[in-house]
Amino acid sequence: MTTRLLIGRCLSALATALIPTTLTLAVLRATTDGGALGLVLASEMVPLLLFLPVGGVLADRIRPERVALLADLTRCAAQAAIAAELLLGVNRLLDLALLSALSGVAIAFGSPAVPRLVVAVVPGRERLRVNARIGVATSLSAVIAPALAGTVTVVAGPGWAAALTAALFACSALTLGGVRTAARSLAAAGSRAPVTPGRAGSFGGDVVEGWRQIRARPWFLACVLGHGVWHFVAGLFLTLGPVIAVQRLGGEVSWTVIVQSGTVGMLLGVFAAPRLPIRRPLRAVQIGAACYALPMVALAATAPTAVLAGAYFVAMFGLGVLSPLWETMVADEIPEEALGRVRSFDQLISFASRPFGLAVAAPLAGLTGVTALALTGGVLVAAANVAAILPAGRTPEQRQEPASEQVR
Repeated sequence: MTTRLLIGRCLSALATALIPTTLTLAVLRATTDGGALGLVLASEMVPLLLFLPVGGVLADRIRPERVALLADLTRCAAQAAIAAELLLGVNRLLDLALLSALSGVAIAFGSPAVPRLVVAVVPGRERLRVNARIGVATSLSAVIAPALAGTVTVVAGPGWAAALTAALFACSALTLGGVRTAARSLAAAGSRAPVTPGRAGSFGGDVVEGWRQIRARPWFLACVLGHGVWHFVAGLFLTLGPVIAVQRLGGEVSWTVIVQSGTVGMLLGVFAAPRLPIRRPLRAVQIGAACYALPMVALAATAPTAVLAGAYFVAMFGLGVLSPLWETMVADEIPEEALGRVRSFDQLISFASRPFGLAVAAPLAGLTGVTALALTGGVLVAAANVAAILPAGRTPEQRQEPASEQVR
């Protein structure tokens, strides 16, 4: 079952990563209007954010493999419809926007189910290794997919790129849909905090119960907010970085070197996470996020390309270590019955913060200047994530300490 899960997640990650490039090239072939491109790309994000809380509730009510199956089949259908339109030469932007919105709804329902699926299938001692492998697949997909979508589009057209995406989603649905989990996994019985029973009949009650699980763990809420700041600052960097690289660091080649350095760092971090002797995973997670201050400070100082690339390498290495550790730690600490709702809150903060950073980067830079904005972003991301190490209440690491140490 673990192998089936890994294959399904790899296929889904590659298909997901193909979509932005395919849509971008398809829209640009139809029109050069940047507003039209923004509308089509935003059409996926808006319903995703709106429906994530609903997806979290359903992920806790329905077996996760069924939710993953339905989500991937829906995205398969949406991409197949896009492929049909493009191959027939229709190219209606409204249709592309509506089908993108349908994909966004499917992601909102499917994303919270994935952590539950991993918990239900993978034994606790194996989760870090499996999460690291999923992280490697996701990272590689982000690198491979743009080149693959671009090549298919140039050779055969964007319709065939969308068709390839639909085929990958179909394979992912068949793979993940074949995973079998118990109606209620034994992992829930070993959870550290019970879920209040009797609320499954009310959507509002389920949402309230999910929020109660979050409030009971101040460390989790503090970390999620810190990660939200990280995503926001990443949006700033990904907007300001290429501008600075082109204007002051020698052109597009400089930005390519910086981005590729980050990609290598992230892959190495994900690969290293289960192999490092990490005894305090919460601290490692937050320090990994705080490392994003380094490229922001380098950007503020207009450091040479080599320095900025090195800083971005370290920051993305920290992200690579962070991702599987966070997935594993949250799965171990949150009751399985509430994991979908809790993770949907986590994902909501993450999905919303980065587009916001991308949107406000240029206006803020116009008001404050790039140096002040980059420096402020670096201070914010470091402070928010380091502060999250010491929230009120007991952290997972404190509970793991011997009783004699806790008394002292």
